[in-house]
Amino acid sequence: MIKSLLTLGLVSSSLCISAFAAENDPVLVEIDGAKITLSEFEQKQPNALFQARNTFYDTERKAVDKFVDTYLLEKQAQKENVTVTELLEKHVNAALPPDPSDDALRVFYEGIPKVQQPFEEIRTRILETIRQTRLEKAKAAYIKSLHDAAKISMAIATPRAPVSLKDTPVRGAAQAPVTIVEFADYECPYCQQIHAVLEKVEADFKDKVAFAYKDTPLPMHSHAEKAAEAAHCAGTQGKYWEYHDSLFENKKLEIAQLKDAARSLHLDAEAFDKCLDSGETAGIVKSQLTEATTYNIQGTPSFLINGRFFEGVLSYDQLRTAIEEELSASSARRPETAQR
Repeated sequence: MIKSLLTLGLVSSSLCISAFAAENDPVLVEIDGAKITLSEFEQKQPNALFQARNTFYDTERKAVDKFVDTYLLEKQAQKENVTVTELLEKHVNAALPPDPSDDALRVFYEGIPKVQQPFEEIRTRILETIRQTRLEKAKAAYIKSLHDAAKISMAIATPRAPVSLKDTPVRGAAQAPVTIVEFADYECPYCQQIHAVLEKVEADFKDKVAFAYKDTPLPMHSHAEKAAEAAHCAGTQGKYWEYHDSLFENKKLEIAQLKDAARSLHLDAEAFDKCLDSGETAGIVKSQLTEATTYNIQGTPSFLINGRFFEGVLSYDQLRTAIEEELSASSARRPETAQR
Protein backbone atom coordinates (compact mmCIF):
# COMPACT_ATOMS: atom_id res chain seq x y z
CA MET A 1 0.00 0.00 0.00
CA ILE A 2 2.78 2.39 1.00
CA LYS A 3 4.64 1.51 -2.21
CA SER A 4 1.50 2.22 -4.26
CA LEU A 5 1.01 5.58 -2.56
CA LEU A 6 4.67 6.45 -3.10
CA THR A 7 4.42 5.55 -6.78
CA LEU A 8 1.23 7.59 -7.09
CA GLY A 9 2.98 10.53 -5.41
CA LEU A 10 5.94 10.33 -7.78
CA VAL A 11 3.62 10.18 -10.80
CA SER A 12 1.64 13.14 -9.46
CA SER A 13 4.84 15.14 -8.86
CA SER A 14 6.03 14.27 -12.33
CA LEU A 15 2.78 15.50 -13.85
CA CYS A 16 3.04 18.77 -11.89
CA ILE A 17 6.62 19.32 -13.03
CA SER A 18 5.64 18.56 -16.63
CA ALA A 19 2.73 21.00 -16.41
CA PHE A 20 5.00 23.70 -14.96
CA ALA A 21 7.60 23.10 -17.68
CA ALA A 22 4.95 23.26 -20.40
CA GLU A 23 3.57 26.51 -19.02
CA ASN A 24 7.01 28.12 -18.82
CA ASP A 25 8.27 26.69 -22.10
CA PRO A 26 5.34 27.20 -24.48
CA VAL A 27 5.23 25.84 -28.01
CA LEU A 28 5.94 28.67 -30.44
CA VAL A 29 5.39 26.86 -33.70
CA GLU A 30 4.55 23.42 -35.02
CA ILE A 31 6.14 22.30 -38.29
CA ASP A 32 4.97 19.02 -39.83
CA GLY A 33 4.03 17.77 -36.39
CA ALA A 34 7.30 18.85 -34.77
CA LYS A 35 6.62 21.25 -31.88
CA ILE A 36 9.25 23.94 -31.35
CA THR A 37 9.21 25.36 -27.82
CA LEU A 38 10.48 28.74 -26.68
CA SER A 39 13.63 27.25 -25.15
CA GLU A 40 14.41 25.31 -28.33
CA PHE A 41 13.91 28.44 -30.43
CA GLU A 42 16.20 30.49 -28.19
CA GLN A 43 18.82 27.77 -28.24
CA LYS A 44 18.97 28.09 -32.03
CA GLN A 45 18.40 31.87 -32.17
CA PRO A 46 19.67 33.17 -28.79
CA ASN A 47 19.36 36.88 -29.60
CA ALA A 48 16.35 36.90 -31.93
CA LEU A 49 13.94 38.20 -29.28
CA PHE A 50 16.47 40.36 -27.44
CA GLN A 51 15.41 43.73 -28.87
CA ALA A 52 11.71 42.89 -28.50
CA ARG A 53 12.30 42.15 -24.83
CA ASN A 54 14.26 45.38 -24.46
CA THR A 55 11.38 47.36 -25.93
CA PHE A 56 8.92 45.72 -23.54
CA TYR A 57 11.32 46.24 -20.61
CA ASP A 58 11.73 49.95 -21.39
CA THR A 59 7.96 50.43 -21.56
CA GLU A 60 7.41 48.44 -18.37
CA ARG A 61 10.20 50.26 -16.52
CA LYS A 62 8.87 53.70 -17.48
CA ALA A 63 5.39 52.75 -16.29
CA VAL A 64 6.71 51.44 -12.97
CA ASP A 65 8.98 54.47 -12.50
CA LYS A 66 5.98 56.76 -13.04
CA PHE A 67 3.97 54.72 -10.54
CA VAL A 68 6.77 54.98 -7.95
CA ASP A 69 6.98 58.76 -8.42
CA THR A 70 3.21 59.10 -7.91
CA TYR A 71 3.26 56.77 -4.92
CA LEU A 72 6.04 58.72 -3.18
CA LEU A 73 4.35 62.07 -3.84
CA GLU A 74 1.03 60.81 -2.46
CA LYS A 75 2.73 59.29 0.58
CA GLN A 76 4.61 62.52 1.33
CA ALA A 77 1.44 64.56 0.83
CA GLN A 78 -0.36 62.38 3.38
CA LYS A 79 2.54 62.81 5.80
CA GLU A 80 2.30 66.62 5.50
CA ASN A 81 -1.52 66.50 5.49
CA VAL A 82 -1.79 68.32 2.14
CA THR A 83 -2.82 67.45 -1.40
CA VAL A 84 -0.18 66.52 -3.99
CA THR A 85 -0.82 69.86 -5.73
CA GLU A 86 -0.21 71.72 -2.48
CA LEU A 87 2.90 69.62 -1.83
CA LEU A 88 4.40 70.54 -5.18
CA GLU A 89 3.45 74.19 -4.71
CA LYS A 90 5.28 74.21 -1.39
CA HIS A 91 8.43 72.28 -2.30
CA VAL A 92 8.76 72.98 -6.03
CA ASN A 93 6.89 76.05 -7.28
CA ALA A 94 7.67 78.21 -4.26
CA ALA A 95 11.37 77.36 -4.54
CA LEU A 96 11.71 78.54 -8.15
CA PRO A 97 13.97 81.55 -8.73
CA PRO A 98 12.49 84.82 -10.01
CA ASP A 99 12.06 85.32 -13.74
CA PRO A 100 15.21 86.38 -15.60
CA SER A 101 15.67 90.01 -16.55
CA ASP A 102 15.07 91.29 -20.06
CA ASP A 103 18.84 91.48 -20.58
CA ALA A 104 19.16 87.79 -19.74
CA LEU A 105 16.22 86.95 -22.01
CA ARG A 106 17.90 88.83 -24.86
CA VAL A 107 21.09 86.76 -24.35
CA PHE A 108 18.94 83.62 -24.55
CA TYR A 109 17.23 84.99 -27.67
CA GLU A 110 20.55 85.67 -29.40
CA GLY A 111 21.59 82.08 -28.77
CA ILE A 112 18.60 80.67 -30.67
CA PRO A 113 19.85 79.57 -34.12
CA LYS A 114 18.07 80.84 -37.25
CA VAL A 115 15.46 82.80 -35.33
CA GLN A 116 13.46 85.10 -37.63
CA GLN A 117 11.00 86.89 -35.32
CA PRO A 118 12.08 90.00 -33.38
CA PHE A 119 12.75 89.63 -29.64
CA GLU A 120 9.62 91.51 -28.60
CA GLU A 121 7.44 89.12 -30.59
CA ILE A 122 8.73 85.92 -28.96
CA ARG A 123 9.74 87.25 -25.53
CA THR A 124 6.70 85.68 -23.84
CA ARG A 125 7.41 82.29 -25.40
CA ILE A 126 11.06 82.43 -24.33
CA LEU A 127 10.05 83.30 -20.78
CA GLU A 128 7.48 80.47 -20.70
CA THR A 129 10.09 78.00 -21.97
CA ILE A 130 12.52 79.02 -19.23
CA ARG A 131 9.83 78.77 -16.56
CA GLN A 132 8.77 75.32 -17.75
CA THR A 133 12.37 74.07 -17.88
CA ARG A 134 13.04 75.32 -14.37
CA LEU A 135 9.82 73.79 -13.10
CA GLU A 136 10.61 70.36 -14.61
CA LYS A 137 14.13 70.40 -13.18
CA ALA A 138 12.92 71.45 -9.74
CA LYS A 139 10.21 68.79 -9.72
CA ALA A 140 12.68 66.12 -10.83
CA ALA A 141 15.10 67.17 -8.08
CA TYR A 142 12.35 67.03 -5.45
CA ILE A 143 11.16 63.60 -6.57
CA LYS A 144 14.77 62.41 -6.52
CA SER A 145 15.02 63.54 -2.90
CA LEU A 146 11.96 61.39 -2.13
CA HIS A 147 13.58 58.45 -3.91
CA ASP A 148 16.80 58.92 -1.95
CA ALA A 149 14.90 58.89 1.35
CA ALA A 150 12.94 55.72 0.47
CA LYS A 151 13.97 52.08 0.19
CA ILE A 152 13.10 51.03 -3.35
CA SER A 153 13.94 47.69 -4.88
CA MET A 154 12.99 47.04 -8.50
CA ALA A 155 12.01 43.44 -9.21
CA ILE A 156 11.62 43.81 -12.97
CA ALA A 157 13.91 41.35 -14.77
CA THR A 158 16.36 43.14 -17.03
CA PRO A 159 16.87 41.54 -20.46
CA ARG A 160 20.47 40.42 -20.89
CA ALA A 161 22.27 38.97 -23.88
CA PRO A 162 25.23 36.58 -23.76
CA VAL A 163 28.31 38.26 -25.23
CA SER A 164 31.36 36.48 -26.59
CA LEU A 165 34.68 38.27 -26.16
CA LYS A 166 36.55 36.03 -28.59
CA ASP A 167 38.91 38.11 -30.77
CA THR A 168 37.66 41.18 -28.89
CA PRO A 169 40.14 43.61 -27.34
CA VAL A 170 39.41 44.17 -23.64
CA ARG A 171 41.10 46.52 -21.22
CA GLY A 172 40.62 46.87 -17.49
CA ALA A 173 40.62 44.46 -14.59
CA ALA A 174 40.23 40.81 -15.61
CA GLN A 175 37.74 40.14 -12.81
CA ALA A 176 35.88 43.46 -13.05
CA PRO A 177 32.22 43.08 -11.98
CA VAL A 178 31.05 45.28 -14.88
CA THR A 179 31.93 44.80 -18.53
CA ILE A 180 31.02 47.50 -21.04
CA VAL A 181 30.98 46.26 -24.64
CA GLU A 182 30.83 49.07 -27.18
CA PHE A 183 29.70 48.45 -30.75
CA ALA A 184 31.11 51.39 -32.67
CA ASP A 185 32.52 52.81 -35.89
CA TYR A 186 35.69 54.93 -36.08
CA GLU A 187 34.13 57.27 -38.65
CA CYS A 188 30.88 57.74 -36.72
CA PRO A 189 30.75 61.30 -35.29
CA TYR A 190 28.63 60.12 -32.35
CA CYS A 191 31.21 57.46 -31.48
CA GLN A 192 33.91 60.12 -31.65
CA GLN A 193 31.80 62.33 -29.40
CA ILE A 194 31.34 59.71 -26.67
CA HIS A 195 34.97 58.55 -26.66
CA ALA A 196 36.07 61.12 -24.07
CA VAL A 197 33.10 60.21 -21.84
CA LEU A 198 34.07 56.54 -21.95
CA GLU A 199 37.66 57.41 -21.04
CA LYS A 200 36.40 59.32 -18.00
CA VAL A 201 34.22 56.36 -16.98
CA GLU A 202 37.18 54.00 -17.27
CA ALA A 203 39.38 56.32 -15.21
CA ASP A 204 36.77 56.89 -12.50
CA PHE A 205 35.77 53.25 -12.04
CA LYS A 206 39.19 51.66 -12.71
CA ASP A 207 39.19 48.09 -11.29
CA LYS A 208 35.39 47.92 -11.27
CA VAL A 209 34.92 48.17 -15.05
CA ALA A 210 36.36 46.31 -18.02
CA PHE A 211 35.88 47.83 -21.47
CA ALA A 212 35.57 45.90 -24.74
CA TYR A 213 35.29 47.23 -28.27
CA LYS A 214 33.52 45.53 -31.18
CA ASP A 215 33.83 46.90 -34.69
CA THR A 216 30.55 47.86 -36.34
CA PRO A 217 31.56 49.78 -39.48
CA LEU A 218 28.43 51.25 -41.01
CA PRO A 219 27.96 51.07 -44.80
CA MET A 220 27.75 54.85 -45.22
CA HIS A 221 31.24 55.32 -43.72
CA SER A 222 33.74 54.41 -46.42
CA HIS A 223 36.81 54.61 -44.17
CA ALA A 224 35.45 52.80 -41.12
CA GLU A 225 36.14 49.19 -42.12
CA LYS A 226 39.77 49.75 -43.05
CA ALA A 227 40.31 51.81 -39.89
CA ALA A 228 38.97 48.89 -37.85
CA GLU A 229 41.34 46.51 -39.66
CA ALA A 230 44.21 48.89 -38.95
CA ALA A 231 43.48 48.86 -35.22
CA HIS A 232 43.64 45.07 -35.19
CA CYS A 233 46.87 45.18 -37.19
CA ALA A 234 48.28 47.40 -34.44
CA GLY A 235 46.95 44.83 -31.99
CA THR A 236 49.15 42.13 -33.51
CA GLN A 237 52.06 44.25 -32.31
CA GLY A 238 50.59 44.78 -28.85
CA LYS A 239 49.32 48.32 -29.35
CA TYR A 240 45.64 47.92 -30.15
CA TRP A 241 44.36 50.36 -27.54
CA GLU A 242 46.94 53.05 -28.24
CA TYR A 243 45.99 52.90 -31.92
CA HIS A 244 42.26 52.71 -31.14
CA ASP A 245 42.47 55.87 -29.02
CA SER A 246 44.51 57.72 -31.62
CA LEU A 247 41.88 57.06 -34.32
CA PHE A 248 39.14 58.63 -32.21
CA GLU A 249 41.34 61.54 -31.15
CA ASN A 250 42.89 62.38 -34.54
CA LYS A 251 39.99 61.32 -36.82
CA LYS A 252 42.46 60.73 -39.67
CA LEU A 253 41.23 57.67 -41.55
CA GLU A 254 42.72 57.73 -45.05
CA ILE A 255 44.97 54.72 -45.78
CA ALA A 256 48.12 56.87 -45.78
CA GLN A 257 47.05 58.45 -42.48
CA LEU A 258 46.37 55.02 -40.95
CA LYS A 259 49.93 54.05 -41.83
CA ASP A 260 51.30 57.32 -40.45
CA ALA A 261 49.50 56.63 -37.17
CA ALA A 262 51.29 53.27 -36.94
CA ARG A 263 54.64 54.98 -37.40
CA SER A 264 53.85 57.60 -34.77
CA LEU A 265 53.31 54.72 -32.32
CA HIS A 266 56.68 53.21 -33.36
CA LEU A 267 55.17 50.05 -34.76
CA ASP A 268 57.02 47.86 -37.25
CA ALA A 269 55.97 49.84 -40.32
CA GLU A 270 56.63 47.10 -42.86
CA ALA A 271 54.66 44.49 -40.90
CA PHE A 272 51.81 46.92 -40.30
CA ASP A 273 51.56 47.92 -43.96
CA LYS A 274 51.57 44.29 -45.06
CA CYS A 275 48.83 43.46 -42.54
CA LEU A 276 46.65 46.38 -43.62
CA ASP A 277 47.15 46.01 -47.38
CA SER A 278 46.50 42.27 -47.37
CA GLY A 279 43.32 42.52 -45.27
CA GLU A 280 44.82 40.15 -42.73
CA THR A 281 42.41 41.25 -39.98
CA ALA A 282 39.33 41.79 -42.17
CA GLY A 283 37.80 38.53 -40.96
CA ILE A 284 37.72 39.75 -37.35
CA VAL A 285 35.97 42.98 -38.36
CA LYS A 286 33.39 41.17 -40.51
CA SER A 287 32.74 38.65 -37.72
CA GLN A 288 32.05 41.41 -35.20
CA LEU A 289 29.80 43.26 -37.64
CA THR A 290 27.83 40.04 -38.17
CA GLU A 291 27.56 39.64 -34.41
CA ALA A 292 26.10 43.14 -34.11
CA THR A 293 23.32 42.17 -36.53
CA THR A 294 22.33 39.24 -34.28
CA TYR A 295 21.50 41.80 -31.58
CA ASN A 296 19.65 43.86 -34.20
CA ILE A 297 22.04 46.75 -33.59
CA GLN A 298 21.26 49.30 -36.29
CA GLY A 299 23.22 52.33 -35.14
CA THR A 300 26.41 53.30 -33.38
CA PRO A 301 27.39 53.68 -30.67
CA SER A 302 25.47 50.87 -28.96
CA PHE A 303 26.43 49.15 -25.72
CA LEU A 304 25.94 45.93 -23.81
CA ILE A 305 26.67 46.59 -20.14
CA ASN A 306 26.78 43.20 -18.46
CA GLY A 307 24.50 42.13 -21.29
CA ARG A 308 22.04 45.03 -20.89
CA PHE A 309 21.39 46.98 -24.07
CA PHE A 310 21.89 50.75 -24.34
CA GLU A 311 21.84 52.79 -27.53
CA GLY A 312 23.13 56.18 -28.59
CA VAL A 313 25.39 58.84 -27.11
CA LEU A 314 24.99 58.16 -23.40
CA SER A 315 25.92 60.90 -20.97
CA TYR A 316 28.42 60.33 -18.19
CA ASP A 317 25.55 60.29 -15.67
CA GLN A 318 23.66 57.64 -17.67
CA LEU A 319 26.73 55.41 -17.82
CA ARG A 320 27.52 55.96 -14.16
CA THR A 321 23.94 55.06 -13.18
CA ALA A 322 24.06 51.84 -15.23
CA ILE A 323 27.43 50.88 -13.73
CA GLU A 324 26.29 51.61 -10.18
CA GLU A 325 23.16 49.50 -10.72
CA GLU A 326 25.33 46.61 -11.87
CA LEU A 327 27.74 47.04 -8.96
CA SER A 328 24.81 47.08 -6.56
CA ALA A 329 23.37 43.93 -8.13
CA SER A 330 26.79 42.28 -7.95
CA SER A 331 27.11 43.13 -4.24
CA ALA A 332 23.64 41.76 -3.55
CA ARG A 333 24.59 38.45 -5.13
CA ARG A 334 27.82 37.96 -3.17
CA PRO A 335 26.33 36.79 0.17
CA GLU A 336 24.18 34.26 -1.67
CA THR A 337 27.25 32.97 -3.51
CA ALA A 338 29.20 32.74 -0.27
CA GLN A 339 26.52 30.57 1.32
CA ARG A 340 26.67 27.93 -1.40
